[in-house]
Amino acid sequence: MRYRKILHIDLDAFFCSVEELLDPALKGTAFAVGGSPDSRGVVSSCSYAARNLGVHSAIPVKTALLKVPDLKIIRGHYEKYQSYSNQVMGILCDTTPLVEQISIDEAFIDVTDMPQKGIEIAKTLQKRILRETGLPCSIGVASNKLVAKIATNIAKSSYRGNQTPCAILKVEAGQEAQFLAPLPIKELWGIGKKSVPQFQKMGYATIGDLASAPDTLLKKQVGNMAVSLKMRAAGKDDRPVGNEEEIKSISNETTFGIDIDDQEKIEQTLRLLSEKVAYRLRRQGISGKTVRLKIRWPDFETHTRQLSLAQPTNHDTVIFRSILHLLHEIWKPGMKVRLLGVAVATLTTTVQQLSILDTHYQKEDHLLQAMDDIKERYGKKMISRGWNERDHPED
Repeated sequence: MRYRKILHIDLDAFFCSVEELLDPALKGTAFAVGGSPDSRGVVSSCSYAARNLGVHSAIPVKTALLKVPDLKIIRGHYEKYQSYSNQVMGILCDTTPLVEQISIDEAFIDVTDMPQKGIEIAKTLQKRILRETGLPCSIGVASNKLVAKIATNIAKSSYRGNQTPCAILKVEAGQEAQFLAPLPIKELWGIGKKSVPQFQKMGYATIGDLASAPDTLLKKQVGNMAVSLKMRAAGKDDRPVGNEEEIKSISNETTFGIDIDDQEKIEQTLRLLSEKVAYRLRRQGISGKTVRLKIRWPDFETHTRQLSLAQPTNHDTVIFRSILHLLHEIWKPGMKVRLLGVAVATLTTTVQQLSILDTHYQKEDHLLQAMDDIKERYGKKMISRGWNERDHPED
C-alpha cells in the first residue's frame, strides 16, 4: 500500500512574529495584537511570552490587561500580514503545485511524488521559510490532512518557552490510530469547544474512546455524524490536497459593537450581508452552489452551518432564504450574537437556468442587473430592494 506524504504548515504566532520583524525590540516580550480595550477589542494573536502569563487569542483585550497589566497591545499591520503570507505561500508553491491554503497562516501540501522523506522535506521547508521571510513555523507530517494538522497542534501545544516553537512532528504511516488514541477528545479536528463536555458526558474522554465505540451506540448518540466521527477518530482521511473542489468563497461579515439578540436586527443584518455577497458574485460573473452562515456568540465560540443548493445562484433572495433557514437551525430567540457572516462557495462561472419556463428568475435577473447598474454609477447606498413576507422561507 502506498501512503501519501502530507505536510501541514502553521506559522507560529504569525501576527506577532511579523510584528517582531517590524520591531525587533518586541522579541521575547509579552505583547499582543488586538483592538482597543475601550471598543470591545479582542486579542487576535499574542506572543509566547504572553501565553505563558495566561493570555491567549480570542479573549477581550480588557481581560488580557487584567491578567498582565503591562501587556503591550499593538493594533496590527494587516497589509503586512497579508504580504508575508503571500511570500510563504509562494515558497510552498515552489515546493509542489499541490498546495491548499486554509487560512492566512496555515496550509497543506502534498509531497507524495517527491523522492525525499516527508520529515526531510519539512526540515528543509522550515529552514527556507525562516531564511527567506524571517518567520518561524511548525510542521506536522502524516499520511493525511487530518493527522498532519493534529500533529502540528500537539507539537506546538507541548512548547513552554518564550520564543516560538519551530516544531516538527511526524506520525508514521500506519500508526495514525495509535497516535490519536491517547489524545483528549478536544484534539479531534472538527469537535468544537462546546461539544467537548457533551462527548465527555457520553463517556468519550479520548479520541481512542470514540474510535472503539460500538457503531450502534454512537449512531444513537450522535446520529448521522457517527460514521465520519469514527473514521476521523481512527485517523482515516482521504481528502485530497489542493483539488479542484477546494473551497473558494465570496463572503461578508460584521461584528456588533454590543451583542444583540433582537431577531429583526439579526435578520436585517443577514439580508444586507446576503445582498453584498450576491452583488460581488454578479460583478465577478460567478455563482455559487454552497451557502454558509457564520455566527459567533459572546464567549467567542464560532459556529458555521451550510447547505447545498440544487443550482448555483447569485440572487439576493435565494441566498437570503437559505441563510434564514440556517439561522433558525442554530439560533433561538433570546440568544445573543456577537458576529454574523454570510458566504457563498463552490463557485462557477456559469449560471444554470432553473427552468426554461421559469420567467420569474429571468425577471429577477433583469431587476438585479438594473440595480447593479445604479449602484455602479451612483454608489451602493443609493438603492436597496424592498422585502416582503414572500421573500422569507415558508415554515
